[in-house]
Amino acid sequence: MQALQPIDRRKRIALAGFAHESNSFAPSPADMAAFEQGGGYLPLSRGDQILIRARSVNLPVAGAISYAEQHGWQLLPLIWAGAVPSAPVTASCYRAITDEIVEGLRQSGPLDGVFLDLHGAMVAEGAPDGEGTLLARIRDVVGPDVPVVAALDLHGNISAQMVMAADRLVGFRTYPHVDMAETGLRAAAALDQLIAGARNFKAFRQLDFLIPIAWQSTMQQPAAGLYDLLTDASQASFFMGFPAADFPDCRPSVIAYADTQQQADATADQIVQAVRDAEPAFRGVSYAAAEGVAEAQRLAATAGRPVIIADTQDNPGAGGNSDTTGMLRALIDARAQNAAIGLITDPQAAAIAHAAGIGAKVELSLGGKSGIKGDAPLTGIFTVEALSDGHCHATGPYYGGAHLQLGPCAALRMDGVHIAVSSEKAQMADREMFRFLGIDPEAQDIVVVKSSNHFRADFAPIAQAILTCTAPGPMPVSPASLPFRHLHPGVRLEPCGAVFTITA
Repeated sequence: MQALQPIDRRKRIALAGFAHESNSFAPSPADMAAFEQGGGYLPLSRGDQILIRARSVNLPVAGAISYAEQHGWQLLPLIWAGAVPSAPVTASCYRAITDEIVEGLRQSGPLDGVFLDLHGAMVAEGAPDGEGTLLARIRDVVGPDVPVVAALDLHGNISAQMVMAADRLVGFRTYPHVDMAETGLRAAAALDQLIAGARNFKAFRQLDFLIPIAWQSTMQQPAAGLYDLLTDASQASFFMGFPAADFPDCRPSVIAYADTQQQADATADQIVQAVRDAEPAFRGVSYAAAEGVAEAQRLAATAGRPVIIADTQDNPGAGGNSDTTGMLRALIDARAQNAAIGLITDPQAAAIAHAAGIGAKVELSLGGKSGIKGDAPLTGIFTVEALSDGHCHATGPYYGGAHLQLGPCAALRMDGVHIAVSSEKAQMADREMFRFLGIDPEAQDIVVVKSSNHFRADFAPIAQAILTCTAPGPMPVSPASLPFRHLHPGVRLEPCGAVFTITA
């Protein structure tokens, strides 16, 4: 008699990810090549590739994998795709990846749950509510009884469709995002509770003003105090929103889950009131490029540590191409010494530097190729100081050990300014992104980073001071200057600012 095979009693959990933060006004869309490369994320991965590549990386999928291993889940990894923020995802790319997720779920057999690593602020051509459309399709496939949980970015623009289609939406609580893997753990634990039959009443609230990302850091007030309200017991998330997505649900929001509707409503209302009270405090001080460099030079004259400048309007983490030259020009015009800037993304310049070799002097038209109003390439003679194949092991708190593939890279110098040049864009949020090109950030008087806030996790510990500057770029420091067409009428375009109205 043939022995019976043991039945696998482990929970069967489908795992997928599709992450993109979309700037409706950015110059370059996200196509399949952008997701295959991955930017500061993992390259597009399928099946067991996800389990191997995501291990010990600061991403929600890594936290989910860790939880699954600790609790004996049987994971069914489908596809994980993420691209650096940019203009909206192309229709063909969005359709291909979402179809693959949905078809993978159809083929997965009986499931106990679905774990999703999403962003929350994806806009795609033909699908302005990218995650809402995907979640609705997933719900149609798995039915009403299979719990669906998604880990989301703190910048999510949350729609009613997202809240309705998912059983739980769990957001990051830090910006810089040093808790991405931790959020994956929390979301996986929530999924486990729902599988076990936990009660799950929802309260969803949207706020009526946009918050500039430059002033959203949870390392500063008022955001730090607001996120202190989000205890694990509250099962709530506050999404500050990504204020450059031109669709009606672009705005901050709060979601609370509880055992009763009354508890969920009370928690959500408490947080919403605290955010409303903090609205005037979500305004900060920024400098024009030349003014910021002058202030940095003044501070650096008596400083023992670098003055850090955030080139916030060309932040590739908000859709910029990381190639504008406004801050670089300001450094050179001010004859700044012992200064560094990065990353300037220009594959042509990197290729010329590699062909010339270390020590060569090359004439370049560097950067400025994205068609940004007020920006242009910087033409001049540069010295090639270092070269790299672009592999950078980013060990700081934000990237959390990710291996970045930046393509051929070069360290250039013009006068007293060191320039980190890459072929692929990624947000300058890790000191290793200077060091791998031989530029020591701690040894500089002034360091300019193309980032808005993520850099703070690794650069704040070495900073004498941090300044925010506004050279030309596709992500204005205030969303009030963006040409919105599809926001919800009545939403204020900045804290305490004018309201959006639809014009003919």
